[in-house]
Amino acid sequence: MEEESMEEEGGSSSSYEAMMDDQNHNNWEAGVDGYRQQHPAGHAQAPLGDRAPQLPADRKGHRGQQQEEEEAQMVPEANGLMKGCDSAGAAGKGGAVAAATINTSTSKFLMNVITIEDYKSTYWPKLDSAIDQLLTQSPGDYIPISYEQIYSCVYKCVCQQHSEQMYSDLIKKITNHLERVSKELQASPPDLYIERFNIALGQYMGALQSIVPLFIYMNKFYIETKLNRDLKDDLIKLFTEHVAEKHIYSLMPLLLEAQSTPFQITPSTMANIVKGLYTLRPEWVQMAPALFSKFIPNILPPAVESELQEYAAQDQKLQRELMQNGFTRGDQSRKRAGEELTYNGSSACASSRGYR
Repeated sequence: MEEESMEEEGGSSSSYEAMMDDQNHNNWEAGVDGYRQQHPAGHAQAPLGDRAPQLPADRKGHRGQQQEEEEAQMVPEANGLMKGCDSAGAAGKGGAVAAATINTSTSKFLMNVITIEDYKSTYWPKLDSAIDQLLTQSPGDYIPISYEQIYSCVYKCVCQQHSEQMYSDLIKKITNHLERVSKELQASPPDLYIERFNIALGQYMGALQSIVPLFIYMNKFYIETKLNRDLKDDLIKLFTEHVAEKHIYSLMPLLLEAQSTPFQITPSTMANIVKGLYTLRPEWVQMAPALFSKFIPNILPPAVESELQEYAAQDQKLQRELMQNGFTRGDQSRKRAGEELTYNGSSACASSRGYR
């Protein structure tokens, strides 16, 4: 009998629990419907999958009160994180740490450190190739290089404290090029020597017009600041030491010989070489003052009146040499014979040499 009564009590208890479950389920659905009416679709509140519905007040237990307190504390801060979240506190801290890590990684990415290995393997090869093309280009040639990219490489290397190494590499690179140029000039025959020297000088000076601006940051923040020099002056000095000084004593006699024979070389070639030599080393004027004075002003002392007859004799001699070589003076029908040599010679001499 006792067992039957216990079974009846157990059955009634089970049926009571089932009834309470049905009632709780119905109350939960009613709460969901009420939540949906208060928060229609498209509202800014969180979806049901992320936020538990509010249960009726008479059915809230201890867990319902705790959940309500937790939701009241889930207030967003200014930085976008949720504060007062007990269950997600560790996750919130982890998110902040992750955000800080991302910011640090971004900073490192934006300010990427260039090691000496990176400089030698990545940056200097680009500069080396560009310098090669600039040193060997002919006037008017198109150079397929990006000046912006080379300029950026130099800027980054200067910012990463590689100026000293880059300057050393640049000087070594150009020195090797000039030594090759000097050897090629030594192997040139005399009749081509002047022309080839003119090409080498013009090509190098033209290359400096591109190389110096590309390395302007290195020049400003290393050469001028620490070495108290200028990049252009250093590069001109390289040509003087490795090319011009080695060939000046072979070149000058050929220039004097070409001067005595009119139009043996073009006037533009003679002018370029003489002006270039004067730029490299002004002291070389003393080797041939008369030659340099024809292309550079104020080389000789000013003319004096007592020497006018000597100047006139020099001009007459030049005119006779030109006539002997087949140069005519044009129509002379309205001039008396010999008058031009006497009158025009002295007047031209005075006008041309009066401003030296």
